[in-house]
Amino acid sequence: MSIFQALVLGILQGIAEFLPISSSGHLAVVQNLFGLELPLVFDVCLHLATLLAVILVFRKRIWSLLCVFGRWITRKSKPEDKAELSMIVAIIVGTFVTGIMGIVASKFLPEFPIKLVFVGFIITAFLLIFSNRKGNKNDSQTNSTQLSPISVKQGLFVGFAQGIGTLPGISRSGITISASLLAKIDRETAGEFSFLLSIPAILGAFILEAKDLGTLTQTVSALPLAIGCLAAFTSGVVSLTMLMKLIKKGKLQWFAYYLIPLAILGLIFIK
Repeated sequence: MSIFQALVLGILQGIAEFLPISSSGHLAVVQNLFGLELPLVFDVCLHLATLLAVILVFRKRIWSLLCVFGRWITRKSKPEDKAELSMIVAIIVGTFVTGIMGIVASKFLPEFPIKLVFVGFIITAFLLIFSNRKGNKNDSQTNSTQLSPISVKQGLFVGFAQGIGTLPGISRSGITISASLLAKIDRETAGEFSFLLSIPAILGAFILEAKDLGTLTQTVSALPLAIGCLAAFTSGVVSLTMLMKLIKKGKLQWFAYYLIPLAILGLIFIK
């Protein structure tokens, strides 16, 4: 892999991981165009770089959740901890559902042909349009230190959606945000929950693939890997910050107008 190819893949990962356009689908398309066959562990390393972007952007919320969890463990919870405790429980149950679906998918689903990736783009596009119209009509009026409670049922529903989002072409962020809105979670909380829920999922995928890190240097040298990860982290911070603003404004359907033409062109011209 050349430095240029790693740079392109890293930037693409950082942008597509957070914008609801499917990073796995876009990486599959670009790899097809480049004629590359990358090990899964390289893709996981790029995801780990974008995970660091999530931690940076949501560092205050993550620290707040950790403090609330610590108070709960020591039985010193405060009445105002209720919403954040509900978020923690929802993340746990959602991660459990996602993990089960991920294991099943890895064992029983065959490798997706490139054409089905474009079908996934279309599905994602319609989910964005539908959830934007039918989702929660009361946009969040909370500030950055407030959260709306999330029920266990809502956590299970969004976790199930995230499991579906492991399929190439189905945007993980797009389907989890859409599911949150359809579950009547307010927009700001839906955005935060979607990306906080991604943290254990990405960490789990990295741990499962960590055993193959030794084989990574056989196909990808250290410099392209470092450049790809740095590009993914930098572009991820920018795209995540931008997306959170668009979520609050209810503009997710904008990305559908990009995905549908892309999918049609792909179905026609890419084999």
